[in-house]
Amino acid sequence: MEISKAAIKYRSVFKRHNTFDSNSNSKNLRDSLLPLPWKIWPYEGKLLIVLIGIWSILGLVILGSASWWVASKEMGDWAYYLKRQIIWCIPGFTFFYFVLNTAIRDLLKISKIIFYILIFLIILTILFGSTVNGSSRWLIMGPFQIQPSELIKPFAILEAANLFAHWHLVKKNKKIISLTIFGFLILLIMKQPNLSTAGLTGILFWIMGLCGGIRYSSLFSVASLGFVSGCISIITNEYQKLRVISFINPWQDAEGNGYQLIQSLLAIGSGGLFGQGFGLSTQKLQYLPIQSTDFIFAIFAEEFGLLGSTLFLIFLVLFSYVGLRIAVKCRNNYTKLVAIGCVTILTCQSLMHIAVATGTMPTTGLPLPFVSYGGNSLLSSFFVIGMLLRCSLESTGFIGIFNIRKALN
Repeated sequence: MEISKAAIKYRSVFKRHNTFDSNSNSKNLRDSLLPLPWKIWPYEGKLLIVLIGIWSILGLVILGSASWWVASKEMGDWAYYLKRQIIWCIPGFTFFYFVLNTAIRDLLKISKIIFYILIFLIILTILFGSTVNGSSRWLIMGPFQIQPSELIKPFAILEAANLFAHWHLVKKNKKIISLTIFGFLILLIMKQPNLSTAGLTGILFWIMGLCGGIRYSSLFSVASLGFVSGCISIITNEYQKLRVISFINPWQDAEGNGYQLIQSLLAIGSGGLFGQGFGLSTQKLQYLPIQSTDFIFAIFAEEFGLLGSTLFLIFLVLFSYVGLRIAVKCRNNYTKLVAIGCVTILTCQSLMHIAVATGTMPTTGLPLPFVSYGGNSLLSSFFVIGMLLRCSLESTGFIGIFNIRKALN
């Protein structure tokens, strides 16, 4: 009955808009490249496309401003990092387009094998990875640096959706095996050590489990276990312990472990209400370390001030609202949980990055999606946002009908 209603609505929409009888070649070309003609996209999907465009373009603009001084001094080319980020956008858009044109059920089918491959790569990273600032997160493969803990995020969303979509119908053995693998993944990421990504992954699984119907008592136990594991990681890893100490009182070692946070706070504070102006940051002149990745928000806040920072937070709220609207409209538990996971990973990662830059969370390496320099983060973010948009299109119920219609014409 639901399919027949969708079919009737589909025919009426196409009759009204004359989509298949258009005189515009450009419109026909555009619609042939999309999984669903633009005119019948849900408004959440259309708004999400606009938000993606704004976020991506804004990210390139901020990165160009934050990195030009260091790039010109160290690389001899002020646009070095910007050019590389634009080049990474090409495979990023490719991933985005592939996911947009692939059914969520098909992604769920292939996610497991890729998920296990990336877990294996994380193990290799711990054993043979390149160590930077006390953490082994990268595998060097020829000219490429692969960060499996970043690339696994979209597949963690898919695997969590596979498990939690019908939690009460899953056999007990499968529950235990799947949850053990999730816990093993988090422990591996902590072992690198990469406490921020491990925490973000744990939050992702926890929220998706909450939305999947897991009992509150079980969720509380898991949260407690995660908190204890994080404390153990901090105690056993000297550089994490020093970061927590410097977070509590960065001025105690202003020239050492507290230097980065102090410079970040100086950048944000000097921005004032309206900011220093685009391109006029002082802290990016090699005062603030890692200004184009882990602390890029501090440069943004210095140049655009409290007003710009508030607008960016409002942007994140709008993005979260649109994403949750998409989740509410999804027609099955799988796509609903995938949409929730996509919103969680992008929003929480952004908020955690901002928390680090503003000194409300211990210093840790977590990129700002679509803004921080880094190909792995960019690929992962485009994959995630492509899944969210695909969930929006599938919520219309027109996807399957449109494919049949195209095949007949």
